[in-house]
Amino acid sequence: MKPGLGRWWMLAALLLLMLLAAPASQLWRPARTDRSATYGLPPLNLPADVVLKPARIELGRKLFFDRRLSFNGSMSCAMCHVPEEGFTSQASRTGVGIEGKSLKRNAPSLLNVAWQTQLFHDGRESALSTQAWMPLLHADEMANPSIGFVLQRLLDLPDYAQLFQRSFAGRGPSMHTVGAALAAFEASLVAANSRFDRWRYGADSTALNALEQRGFVLFTGPARCSLCHRVDTQHALLADGEFHVTGVGFGLPAAATFSVALAEGLHTLLRAADVAAFDGTESPDLGRYEISLDPADRYAFKTPSLRNVAHTPPYMHDGSLATLEAVIEFYNQGGGPAPGKDAALQPLALSPADKAALLAFLRALDGADLPALMAHSRPATTP
Repeated sequence: MKPGLGRWWMLAALLLLMLLAAPASQLWRPARTDRSATYGLPPLNLPADVVLKPARIELGRKLFFDRRLSFNGSMSCAMCHVPEEGFTSQASRTGVGIEGKSLKRNAPSLLNVAWQTQLFHDGRESALSTQAWMPLLHADEMANPSIGFVLQRLLDLPDYAQLFQRSFAGRGPSMHTVGAALAAFEASLVAANSRFDRWRYGADSTALNALEQRGFVLFTGPARCSLCHRVDTQHALLADGEFHVTGVGFGLPAAATFSVALAEGLHTLLRAADVAAFDGTESPDLGRYEISLDPADRYAFKTPSLRNVAHTPPYMHDGSLATLEAVIEFYNQGGGPAPGKDAALQPLALSPADKAALLAFLRALDGADLPALMAHSRPATTP
């Protein structure tokens, strides 16, 4: 070996060791939560237990993708909230749980979830850190028999010990630390600063083309979308935080379609009429009523945000509408025939040109960081 070459080899080896020893949060960054990344969203007020520190976010990311946290080691949070699919699942109308069990509802997207004050389609939970435990313990999802069972499993996994110590000042796995870490990762999934935001709030008149601008006029006017998907003067959650009866689940319009998975990555679209003869007799989902026991909440579901909506099919709480075109047509017909349907839902008589403009506007709601977020959130290796 030439003189001096050994020294360079030693330096290279030392650098490699430093990289391997560095916290994973130094090697990967989630979507930013600064004002640029959140442009168009209202100010974020996180609860005290949701701390967006890199080490805690990285621990939450590891937990989110770890199949070992399910009872039989087969399921992770990411299997229903797939990064490449807008942090929802496009594989089927409703979620698929442990051992292939069909879940009751469609997996909602986690994008911008930190701005939600009521979680799940029926609003049954109000805090990200406690919400995280519900799929871990649900018999059809990750199927763990108890909180203690999950915590003991984490204690038995040596790769978690230092991560918890570093993230929580010497504290190990607990109901609080597990929930807080998962909440930190989920709160980092920010996808705002869309072309719509730059056009409406940034005075960039070129950010939306003429067709998209016409779609916005329809959205806030004749199509009546903004009655529930609010657009304020300074920001837009594109949701109202309320629960509404739209008629979803009471029979689809004749032209409606839904997606059927034939194999991994292979789907086909079927009309409701194609499978009418095979339709079951399952009762409609009672929605918010199951939580509130208020008769006015029967069949009511939370208004979802429309940000990044082009990347989160299928739509509605039951995944019954496969495309945005089908959603537009559903509301054009005045929704479904449900008792107690929201009075704002009336037939709209939109023209084909109107529908095309609305569709173009909805596709302009993608956050600027969304492609990078979907591409890089998944760890290079997962347990």
